[in-house]
Amino acid sequence: SDVGKPIGYKSIGSRHSQCRNVHKIVSPRQTGYSAIKTVQTRAGSSLAVDTTNSLFLEERPRRSLFSCPGADERKITKAKTLGADAVVLDLEDGVALDRKDAARDLVVDTLLHDEDGISSFGSSEICVRINGLDTGEMALRDLQAILPCQRLEAIVIPKVESAQDVQFVSRLIDMTPGCQGRDIRLIAAIESARGMLNLHSIASYAGRLDAIVFASEDYCADLEAIRTPKATELLYARSQIVIAAKAYGLQAIDMVHIQYKDLDGLAEECQHGKELGFTGKQAIHPMQVPTIHKVFSPSEKDVNFAGRIVQAYNRTTSQGVGACVVDGIVVDAPVFKWAKKILKRAENAGI
Repeated sequence: SDVGKPIGYKSIGSRHSQCRNVHKIVSPRQTGYSAIKTVQTRAGSSLAVDTTNSLFLEERPRRSLFSCPGADERKITKAKTLGADAVVLDLEDGVALDRKDAARDLVVDTLLHDEDGISSFGSSEICVRINGLDTGEMALRDLQAILPCQRLEAIVIPKVESAQDVQFVSRLIDMTPGCQGRDIRLIAAIESARGMLNLHSIASYAGRLDAIVFASEDYCADLEAIRTPKATELLYARSQIVIAAKAYGLQAIDMVHIQYKDLDGLAEECQHGKELGFTGKQAIHPMQVPTIHKVFSPSEKDVNFAGRIVQAYNRTTSQGVGACVVDGIVVDAPVFKWAKKILKRAENAGI
């Protein structure tokens, strides 16, 4: 059994011997909440001192966040061909309890195999969704296994209910040998009433947090809400996710459209999410990715309009004037800011 081992088991140990240094942070006799508490104590009580997000020089495009079961090698291979902005190798809900160890090994092997030469995932960001911190030892073993892998780009933390959840993962990254200067970003999943109540403190955490994901089905289950096709019961929660994320410079990733064969319904839900302010959307089936990309990419009309705004505003402000008119619309600083965002997203989308 690997229970209680700090790290370095199976395929990881031979290729990343430095992983064994994690025992300097967490004792081999510590598991679950005891180990988590050790890292939180070592991290200190202040949440505001972590300025790791200063490492993030570029916004990563996340129109689509495609989830793939970490125990299914065939689906992982398929995910490499989809062109999704982000691929999430799932160790949590997508994996049966008796397959957790096998999934962890497969995900690590996938990350290690991808370290030499050109990425087999293309331009897709490689993320791993760990088990929830409420699982204690299971989550810790996930983190200890994946952190030494150089191809790891982001970690999805499920069931986030407080800023301390994000703090724990962020500080464990910083305290793991070889990880201090790496741009490993965190994506927090809000799945409960408590997470929603603490949303603003979670979003304001100044660590590696880069995006917030809305896990609608878990959220509905926690509230005992009745799920409807129009999702009106989720409008408040979705709006709160966007407001909190945008207030602190984070991306907001919308819920899964569970009727994966209903592409018209998906397109409608994507459009509504885009109008609310979401950056992108989660996907659970390959056929969903093109529709999500189409809706969450700026239209050619918007790109052309944004280009004219930027040119006109720069020309006007260089002459000491604070606003101008483009196509009958008054352009001031907020409109200029919108136009810059559109052009940046178009560049990220290859438009």
